[in-house]
Amino acid sequence: MTTDDIRYHSSHWGTFSARHRNGTLEITPFAKDPDPSPVLDNIPAALNHPARLSKPLIRRGWLENGPGPDRRRGEDDFVEVEWDEALDLAAKELRRLGAGPDQRRDGPVAGAHVFGGSYGWASAGRFHHVQSQIHRFLNAVFGGYVGSVDSYSSAAGAVILELVWGNPLNHPPSWREIAEDTELLIAFGGLALRNHSSSPGGTSQHVARSTLEAAAARGCQFVSVSPLRDDFADLPEVTRLAPRPATDVALMLGMAWHLHASGRVDHDYLARYTRGYEHFEAYLTGKADGIAKTPEWAAEICDLPAGQIVDLAERAASKRTHITVAYSLQRSRYGEEPIWMALTLAAMLGQYPSRGAGFSYGLASIGNLGKPPLDVPLPVLPQGRNRVDDVIPVARIAELLLNPGEPYTYKGETRHYADIRLVYWAGGNPFHHHQDLEKLREGFTRPDTVIIHESVSTASTRYADIIFPATLSAEREDIGASSRDPFMVPMQQLAPPRHEARDDYAIFTELAARLDCKEPFTEGRTSREWLRHMYKPTRRALGQRGLPAPDFDEFMLGEPLELPVASAPGHMTRFHEDPDANPLDTPSGKLEIWSDIVASSGLPGHPAWIEPEEWLGGELTRIHRFQLVANQPRGRLHSQLDFGATSMSLKQDGRECARLNPQDAARMGIQDGDVIRLWNQRGATLAAARISDDLPPCVVQLSTGAWYAPRDLQGSGMTCVNGNPNILTSDIGASGLSQGCAGQLTLVSIARWDAPLPDAVPHEAMLQISRRRPREAAPGVTPSGDA
Repeated sequence: MTTDDIRYHSSHWGTFSARHRNGTLEITPFAKDPDPSPVLDNIPAALNHPARLSKPLIRRGWLENGPGPDRRRGEDDFVEVEWDEALDLAAKELRRLGAGPDQRRDGPVAGAHVFGGSYGWASAGRFHHVQSQIHRFLNAVFGGYVGSVDSYSSAAGAVILELVWGNPLNHPPSWREIAEDTELLIAFGGLALRNHSSSPGGTSQHVARSTLEAAAARGCQFVSVSPLRDDFADLPEVTRLAPRPATDVALMLGMAWHLHASGRVDHDYLARYTRGYEHFEAYLTGKADGIAKTPEWAAEICDLPAGQIVDLAERAASKRTHITVAYSLQRSRYGEEPIWMALTLAAMLGQYPSRGAGFSYGLASIGNLGKPPLDVPLPVLPQGRNRVDDVIPVARIAELLLNPGEPYTYKGETRHYADIRLVYWAGGNPFHHHQDLEKLREGFTRPDTVIIHESVSTASTRYADIIFPATLSAEREDIGASSRDPFMVPMQQLAPPRHEARDDYAIFTELAARLDCKEPFTEGRTSREWLRHMYKPTRRALGQRGLPAPDFDEFMLGEPLELPVASAPGHMTRFHEDPDANPLDTPSGKLEIWSDIVASSGLPGHPAWIEPEEWLGGELTRIHRFQLVANQPRGRLHSQLDFGATSMSLKQDGRECARLNPQDAARMGIQDGDVIRLWNQRGATLAAARISDDLPPCVVQLSTGAWYAPRDLQGSGMTCVNGNPNILTSDIGASGLSQGCAGQLTLVSIARWDAPLPDAVPHEAMLQISRRRPREAAPGVTPSGDA
């Protein structure tokens, strides 16, 4: 790539062009993106950052003693080896655990003891999407694997909506309708534009800000319901309500009671399009439990005036109202309830058939939600057949590793955790996503072997036995595309692989060859041949519509290709036109305000206020007085490229910053920039204080994503010195229905750190690496038991 050679590429946070100038990769956002994400500025630092992995690494204890449960994971050093040795060792271990061409097709599958971990955010490319790569590989060599379902971001909401609304992806909100027709937008959890910056598969156009501005210019009013003021943009006509965190359901119930009492409920709509409202009404009015869910009842819980709750209900009933709920609300205990309650509130208003009104989930939580679907198929890498009929909810990884054979519930069923001997992880960082990280550390001591593909030394690599250095997205070519983004991007290689890093596909191909499974994995294709093959269906569909359809080589050398979007009405529109002919994908075919499946899971069968264990109105506040909001960061995607310019600019001396209210800071003698300790019964973390009026008293906000660096500090115990809040958050599921991540909210204590301050651990210091392998070390593959 020469100085003047401009190439295109795609990332989860935006499409861009790039060129090298004066030894630096210069990034230019896509010209047709009205609001490019500043996270793009993290990319240049990644190519040559000292945290990049150069050679394959083997954990010393595994190399010297062989596989088996080992409490030294996370503490051991690593030894650099050559590629052939690392691949041979990994292949020998995979074969010991049952990999190879002799998989029985009519009996137990060896992959029943293999967890195929990947969260899928490593690349926006359709081929190098490593989640597809690892699953295809495990299907080819083990016959299958134990996988995961749902996501950390939206599991509780997705599960409840699947049961009572149908597949949420079938009913996306429409930014265009909001811009043109909505009169009142109520955003529970706000509409944080920082979350809108990213989307799986890439996003070429960030439209939320311009949409909200267009709606505001037309006279649309907005209500942001969030403890964080900056969860909604500064626009005219914004009402900001800051109830106690985790009390949105009570607020909505108070609104619903007022609608009922004032005769504003649309019973005709409820009778035609919903099921079970009578059960909810009995609960709402107190007939079922003796407690009427009045605005005054809600006010006591929410810490908001009852008059504000009445006013919000009146405004919602008198305008064309769209109610949206952010992913953040369901990342908590009983996170299903605010999603279900908001859907019920919208149904009570009866405005759903009206353009711009109704309900949506996750608007602005993911960048491409709200855009129309594409009208052509996208390139897809087939993953093969997984013959292991076993999955876990993704946020139950620690429970899976710690409790083999133990029962758990999911969607009303009782299931059992598998006995996992091998964790094969690629394309994710579980020590970012997961909660109660000390518990996860314990879980990672249990398998025989942990293999990870990674480009940099993340916190998760510390808990591996074999680490294969993988290329970054910028170091390979691919096709970037997402089902609701109107551009397909030729992801042209921007730089050669650093040192000895290899593509995931190349690593899996070498392993498959050693296991005599190369043909079923590769089907005889190179990575470029796969790209050419995957591009064909999209090109064929474009040609059939008479649209520009360049051949593969022309496309890969060109600019992003615009794709047609569907114009047919969506499923929800068709349902409202004729609910009998176009039923929803729910047991009744209607919106379910009562669900038999939910009731069978141990939750109320209708939306309800259920008091969480950790909230500001509970007994635990006698011990821990602050509600921690562990939200998504604005300077990076998850923990990805944490060392980039945008991410590092938001830290202090390499340490994450926590915001707290001025009143709280003054009471505790904390000044802006002081390092504070946050702690609870699960652990502690250090963060730099930022004093801000953007959040109310007794609330502290510390974003996720700092690379986990635990140290046993005198007087503090196990403490993350980098500021990762997930050493504090609870690993308990949202409920037995969804088992979703409940890590958004937790109770903590706070104090200024006055002891000698430990340095933050830089990204490049996550691993202890021996550059030369000791002569006495001999590779072993015999299980050694607990070391």
